[in-house]
Amino acid sequence: MTRRSVYWLLIALLPTLALAGVRHHVKHDHWTDEYDHLFRKYTKHYFGAHFDWHWFKAQGIAESGLKADALSPVGARGIMQILPATYQEIRERNRFMADIDEPRWNIAAGIFYDRQLYRKWKKKRDIHTEERLNFAFGSYNAGYGNILKAHKRARQRNPVVKRWEQVAAHAPRETRHYVKRIQRLMQVVE
Repeated sequence: MTRRSVYWLLIALLPTLALAGVRHHVKHDHWTDEYDHLFRKYTKHYFGAHFDWHWFKAQGIAESGLKADALSPVGARGIMQILPATYQEIRERNRFMADIDEPRWNIAAGIFYDRQLYRKWKKKRDIHTEERLNFAFGSYNAGYGNILKAHKRARQRNPVVKRWEQVAAHAPRETRHYVKRIQRLMQVVE
């Protein structure tokens, strides 16, 4: 099997893979607690003490299964699956961050990037506060511009778009599953 065919097979399986492992809530013993202190630290640093750090651990699970050596077919790296070009942009504003493959900096960069995206959605006054994180996660996965386009398409149907579910129908399928997986990881269903 060629590298290209493996890539397309993974793309075809993403909806299935995105929902895999959801039976284990983010706080379940199934998931390592090795990086919890980093998720706590950088959530507090970039979002404040009031913010639940488990959201970003759930994102790390959705991205890589919390595998520090994860490498995607398109070159995204580490627990938070950050592209090297994106990491370089993040480092320009955070010179203290070192190696992208170091879990500490990979997690810090991922949460910093989430905060940037969260703030962009904060400017959209019609989006409910509790929904902004879903928009940030969708943007992390598909790109801010793609989710902004999906938001504009949703507004063509309804001039007031307040919830992620209204936009999800216009977002890429992979992104819908990605955000849903993070949401499910945060729900206690066991």
